Amino acid sequence: MKALQFDRFGSPDAIVLREVPKPEPGPGQIRIAVRACGLNPADWAVVDGLLADRLPPLPRGVGFEIAGTVDALGAGVDGVQIGDGVFGPATFDGPTAGAAEYALLTNWARIPESVTAEQAAALPMAAETAWRALDDLGVQPGELLLVHGAGSTVGEAAVRLALHRGTRVIATAGPARAAALEGIGAQVTGYGEGMAERVAALAEGRVDRALDTAPTGGRIDRPGRPSPAGGSLPTLIELTGDPDRVLTVSDFAAAAELGTRITQIEMRYDLLDEFARLAGEGVLAVSVARTYTLDRIHEAAQLSQSRRPGGKLMLVL
Repeated sequence: MKALQFDRFGSPDAIVLREVPKPEPGPGQIRIAVRACGLNPADWAVVDGLLADRLPPLPRGVGFEIAGTVDALGAGVDGVQIGDGVFGPATFDGPTAGAAEYALLTNWARIPESVTAEQAAALPMAAETAWRALDDLGVQPGELLLVHGAGSTVGEAAVRLALHRGTRVIATAGPARAAALEGIGAQVTGYGEGMAERVAALAEGRVDRALDTAPTGGRIDRPGRPSPAGGSLPTLIELTGDPDRVLTVSDFAAAAELGTRITQIEMRYDLLDEFARLAGEGVLAVSVARTYTLDRIHEAAQLSQSRRPGGKLMLVL
């Protein structure tokens, strides 16, 4: 089968497309014929050496989240059949991962009939991060939540989930995503100079809580770099009046200095069935900006690292 691998740490230039053996599912695992594989800043961090001391020796694969058709069942697997459409986090402890013609899953959910493979593969990391962030921040129905960086994949998921929970949402985003966010029920304003004043005018009072989902440049193992808006945690504290009412999913260095909350990066994926249900009902979605074939991985990585992907980048097979 064809798969993306890297056998040295460094930039995404180290990733190559190779012919390798199909992985075999172990107990409790399934193998799928991959139809779509979501790309994340975490992929480039792993290639750069993140988790190097926790994973087997090189070569390794890339691609954390996938969707496709069940191709083989490991021992002890029930409730799923060959040919079923599923999505979830690819196993990451072997020479290949999700960016391959076939991949293994230990946790999965069925793809709803109304959801495409690309849409399903876009969900796991963004939805999990957004869900946990809202819980960690303590967002309540009826409150006013500011989502900063709502044009990001995590930001969009957070807006959708917060609105579904009965929270009023003000979102900051660039012009490319503003109309879509307004269309799902958020009040939207832009980044940059005067943001605090614009948000305050929309709020007509104090913001109850603020969630920073603006990207830090794709270096999740070296957090703390400023967001595209120039690093906005002080502004978010000003708008809420309390650093404990602000949470960031990316700017951890600034959070430590300013006393705001953070959400840990470690993923649980215990809510995949719930994400599938919400996606099937049209509540939860992550916008897919562009799709690429496996041989265009370097082009996709370059756009991802630009911090302006415009939504989820996806490998399709």
